[in-house]
Parts: sequence; structure tokens; C-alpha cells
Amino acid sequence: MSEVLANAGVARVKAALQAAGIATRIIELPGAARTARAAAEFLGCEIAQIANSLVFRAEPSGRAVLVMSSGARRVDTDRLGAEIGERIAKADADFVRARTGFAIGGVAPLGHATALLAFVEKSLAAHARIWAAAGHPNTVFPLSYEELLRITGGRPLEAAA
Repeated sequence: MSEVLANAGVARVKAALQAAGIATRIIELPGAARTARAAAEFLGCEIAQIANSLVFRAEPSGRAVLVMSSGARRVDTDRLGAEIGERIAKADADFVRARTGFAIGGVAPLGHATALLAFVEKSLAAHARIWAAAGHPNTVFPLSYEELLRITGGRPLEAAA
């Protein structure tokens, strides 16, 4: 097993996927996929099939908000804020790591260090297979939109522009 696949974050994602009953395989990419475009290029898929794990900070509560968004779209933070009744702010790297246990670029949709308020962008439903980060910038796994909703406990949301 490679050093990347043996990474503690990847192991946590693998265990969480198994616990959730998701029979999938974590794939190591030939390089870091810190952007949806890079991941799509490595995988040979459409950028819209990449499920970005975006973490925001709700203010004033300080809650962590996870939005699983298509790599082809941008999250409308005003729309997201209206949905939760708080202003949405950018989360810095320390906030993301503290709440999720993952570094930006490798945040998985599950296996987080703390509970997150989660949403899943509806446009991802247009694809039979979508790809999500698996705990390290060089790892991903395939799943369906329905599986993504289930493992995140997220609500479907039209929150992207």
C-alpha cells in the first residue's frame, strides 16, 4: 500500500465509508487534485462530476457548514446564508482542519472530526457517478448522488451560481 493510501485521513474515510455501507474503492491519483479541474483531468471525467467539499463558517454562531458542490459551479454564499439564517464567511485552513480533521484539498464528505451542517448541491444529481475527495489531496472515490446525500446527512440545495 502506498504512503498516501496509508494516510490517517484516508484510513478514516475508508472506515467511515465501510460503516456507511458504501462499497467503493479509494483511488490514488498521480498527483494532488487540489482543484476540481485537476481532479477531472486526472480522472478523465467532466468537471461537473467532481463533488467539491467546501467548508464555510456561519456567523455569528461559528458553525461549520459543509456544501458538497459541483466543480463546475460556485456556491452563492448569500443564498446559503438565507437558507441557514446566518451570514456565511470564508473558512480559513485552521478552521477547516479543526472542524473536519482534513486539510483543504482533501476534505472528504464524511469522517469529520466534528458534526457539520451539510448541504448537497442539486446539480450533482445529473450525474450517475460523481467523485469526492477521500481525505488526502491525491485521493478520491466514486459514488452516486443518493449515496452522497446519505453519507453527509445533507439537505439538497440549489446554492450554486
